[in-house]
Amino acid sequence: MTDKKDVLQPSLWTPRPVDETIAVYADWADRYHAEVTERGYQTPDRLAAALTKFAALDTEILDFGCGTGIGGAALRKVGFRTIDGTDVTRQMLDQVADRSIYRKTWHASPADMGFAAGSYPVIVAVGVISLGAAPPETLAPLIDMMPEHGLLAMSYNDPTLADQSYADALDAVCDAGLAEVIFREHGPHLDDVGMGSDVIILRHT
Repeated sequence: MTDKKDVLQPSLWTPRPVDETIAVYADWADRYHAEVTERGYQTPDRLAAALTKFAALDTEILDFGCGTGIGGAALRKVGFRTIDGTDVTRQMLDQVADRSIYRKTWHASPADMGFAAGSYPVIVAVGVISLGAAPPETLAPLIDMMPEHGLLAMSYNDPTLADQSYADALDAVCDAGLAEVIFREHGPHLDDVGMGSDVIILRHT
């Protein structure tokens, strides 16, 4: 079993500039998949199962911040078939290149998501908009990329739930009438540290 001291240190869940976050994940890329899987990463499977209640299995899905493909694999496991992936970390995308999960992948940047608004009826962002990863300001622009009545399936882990800025970002898009929460459920996130997460599905209004 991987020593907890070696990965996922508390410093992971702290605010940092985007370029530093990209560097953290670039350095972690070759170990990330094995380490988080070994530690009991439950949120991708929970999110994928929840999404089956609201989206047809033949829906085109964008796995935004796809990393090494853990979320995409969870989507495939429950029956979704047409999944594309994008990430801001090239090293993460290199890890998923030969895993036959995605129809296509591309490297995005914080300034350019790399797809046209309205292209995907469902966007998945599992663990992406969270403390130590994408900042809360990512949420509103991502919703702007969704078509009318499109779905955004995302998650907030416990450290993110404890950071008021992320709660405020979610409240802001809902209060502004940009989206509505159609599903929200707390459950296990990382088993070996007893961390939980909220799986949240938003519908663009």
